[in-house]
Amino acid sequence: MAMEQTEGVAGIKAGEPASEVERNKALVRRFVDEVFVKGSLEAVDELVADDFTPHTWPSVEDKAGVKRAVEHVHAVLTQMSMTIEDLIAEGDRVAVRVTARGVQAGPFMGLPPSGKGYVVGEIHLFRLRAGKVVEHWHQADLLGMFQQLEADPRSPAHLDP
Repeated sequence: MAMEQTEGVAGIKAGEPASEVERNKALVRRFVDEVFVKGSLEAVDELVADDFTPHTWPSVEDKAGVKRAVEHVHAVLTQMSMTIEDLIAEGDRVAVRVTARGVQAGPFMGLPPSGKGYVVGEIHLFRLRAGKVVEHWHQADLLGMFQQLEADPRSPAHLDP
C-alpha cells in the first residue's frame, strides 16, 4: 500500500515556520497516507478528535467507529493506494481529491470477494481543530467501483459497508 503525491503538493520541512493552512494540509496528507492507505489505528488515535463527527459514513458514528471501519476496509481490500490529485485549504477546512486503487479480497458492501481491482475518484472534506480532524465528508464514485467489481449497483446490500 502506498500513497503517491502529484507534483506541487509539498510537505512542511523541518525547521520552517508554517501557516495554519499549511499545517492543516500536512495533517490531511498524513491522514490519507496513514489512516486511509496504511490503516493505522494509532494514527486514528493521534489525528482524530474525541468529538469527531463523520457526516457521510453510514455505519460510523464516532472515533471508535472510524477504527472499526479502517479495520474492516483493510481486512477486505488489498493493494490499496491513493494518489492526491488536488489539495485545497482555507481556514479550518481542507479538501482533497484522490484517485483510489485497490483489490477486493473479502466481502465488501454486500459483495462476495471478487479478487478484482478498481480505480475510482474520491473527494474528501476535513474540518480541523487544534491539529485533529473533527468533521469529515466524502463522495466517491461507487457506481464506477461496482461496475469494475462487476456488481449490481442497485442492490440494497451496497448501502452500508
